[in-house]
Amino acid sequence: MLWQSFDYPTDIGLPGAKLGRNKVTGFSHQYISKKSLIDPGFGSYIIELKDTSGIVLMRRNNPLVKYLTYATTGSSSLIPTLKSLLDLNPRTKGLINPIYVDNNQEEYYTYTLLDESSTSMFVLLDISGQVKLNIWSQANQSWQTIYSEPADPCSPPATCGPFTVCNGIAHPSCDCMESFSYKSPRDWEFEDRTGGCIRNTPLHCSTSGNNKNMTSSSDMFHPIAQVQLPYNPQIIDVATTQSKCEEACLGSCSCTAYSYSNSRCSVWHGELFSVNLNDGIDNNSEDVLYLRLAAKDLLPSFRKNKRKPNVGVVTAAIIIGFGLLMLMLLLLIWRNKFKWCGLPLYGNQSSAGGIIAFRYTDLVSATKNFSEKLGGGGFGSVYKGMLSDSTITIAVKKLDGDRQGEKQFRAEVSSIGLIQHINLVKLIGFCCEGNQRLLVYEHMFNGSLDRHLFKKSNVDAAVLSWNTRYQITLGVARGLSYLHQSCRECIIHCDIKPENILLDASFVPKVADFGLAAFVGRDFSRILTSFRGTAGYLAPEWLTGVAITPKVDVYGFGMVLLEVISGRRNSSPEESYNTSSSSNQNVIYFPVQAISKLHGGDLKSLVDPRLHGDFNLEEAERVCKVAGWCIQDNELDRPTMSEVVRVLEGQQEIDVPPMPRLLAAQFS
Repeated sequence: MLWQSFDYPTDIGLPGAKLGRNKVTGFSHQYISKKSLIDPGFGSYIIELKDTSGIVLMRRNNPLVKYLTYATTGSSSLIPTLKSLLDLNPRTKGLINPIYVDNNQEEYYTYTLLDESSTSMFVLLDISGQVKLNIWSQANQSWQTIYSEPADPCSPPATCGPFTVCNGIAHPSCDCMESFSYKSPRDWEFEDRTGGCIRNTPLHCSTSGNNKNMTSSSDMFHPIAQVQLPYNPQIIDVATTQSKCEEACLGSCSCTAYSYSNSRCSVWHGELFSVNLNDGIDNNSEDVLYLRLAAKDLLPSFRKNKRKPNVGVVTAAIIIGFGLLMLMLLLLIWRNKFKWCGLPLYGNQSSAGGIIAFRYTDLVSATKNFSEKLGGGGFGSVYKGMLSDSTITIAVKKLDGDRQGEKQFRAEVSSIGLIQHINLVKLIGFCCEGNQRLLVYEHMFNGSLDRHLFKKSNVDAAVLSWNTRYQITLGVARGLSYLHQSCRECIIHCDIKPENILLDASFVPKVADFGLAAFVGRDFSRILTSFRGTAGYLAPEWLTGVAITPKVDVYGFGMVLLEVISGRRNSSPEESYNTSSSSNQNVIYFPVQAISKLHGGDLKSLVDPRLHGDFNLEEAERVCKVAGWCIQDNELDRPTMSEVVRVLEGQQEIDVPPMPRLLAAQFS
């Protein structure tokens, strides 16, 4: 063997890879962290097994920084310690088997998976210097960190860079010291903090012309209390008081900080590393670090020593301030009287994201005084219109003036107004004038999906073909996948049903009506929100009051799929178009009936009879399987929308779903 990747693992430790050394050749198996989230090059940290020290974590590009020892040399005591720590955590218990080997040729640590068939995991030397155990979460479709060593993110040496303070219980844990700023904000954005922070104002320090050993400085000191002091201090034995310790630091232009504790003076020259706050994790220090700053940065403390300002000046300032306040109040009253929500008006310019703020009179004119009504809902009515300066046909939703209408208005503008996708309805603009709340959308020529699925007509030309139905399901799945996984925040629609799926002139579907949408930050997987949605499309978790996930949309989508297949309402058995069915029969709830017939191989009887058998059996089976998995009781059993897209595109196979117990029990 000439070369193998396990000898150069970079920052990833896979099962079976070694961390150790070859005693014969001297070769060392090292982990080296990457530079940043976007730069996989060598970063700040290296972890290796040293013959004199054991497993150590070091700063790769700064050997003067102290290192962190994980295990002493020639000792296998780390293995039982690791096993006990892993067994204490229910998420790591029984996952991996750590191993230590020490013979004449090699000394190394490694690990194996106890169940290779069910677990995907790896060890990572993070950018911050922490060693993390990551495991794949099938539910979240992402890697989750379940164990970190050390637990305190401030423990790795100099993890935040020079002139920073680390707080292990804050997020993010690193920040600049007082009167310092990020040296490279872009690097910090991608977690590369090697540059640390730089001064806002240079120190004022100069040497005397007659005596080069004498310095003069107007600098002052800012105390940082309860911190772990930086490494490599210089002890000044002659400084027996705090004032003498301060003078000793001011006497050197390179001195950047001092500390005086227990009659001991410590000073630091140059950059300061590893200043960690007392956060109660691994640091309980009561020391105070006095940071040297330019007097300009501590100017507020100067003002306390200045004489009081002239009474006349103070009086004039108060009168002018009161006058300005009254003027602002008058402007605010005037603005509320003619309120436009603080956004530009139609005819002038667009607001951020290209959304137009319309005048109410413009929309009255565009809709011919709201004369052509397209439909209505629980929060208001929708009218057809035409913009005066174009040939664009619009749909104007006029919301009711109650509190719910206001909530829906804000939800729609803040969700669909900020994103664009071919399968999401486009919000052109809005009106927020006085009590009027209106939303302006692109007009969908073919209306909503429910009008085509449930239209009681025997005219074949009015029936959606199977190919059109299949493309509609695929388009809706792509739109929901985009909402859940591709937006800056995960958007849960919360009300997926045929009425909220619009069709353009080419029958391209557009998910609409985001008035009930909920937002989930990317750092979270659930959100606790008020009950919302439509009966017949509600996932079981809505009824139990637990925090919801995007899987509630998956459930509603599954119900819509069954309605697309059958051309009938799931909750209304009498709307079936199967004229051979007797009205006196006990009708089984259709979703239960659909999965039962899927198990029995009788799909043809489920498909809308108005298609007269003109459909793709393989696609129909695929849609029915997806629907069955989407409406499972346990949200963990439901697929994500990205998985649904792959299945409908034919890129991924799917098994026959089990019968949902709650549905079967409820409608048996």
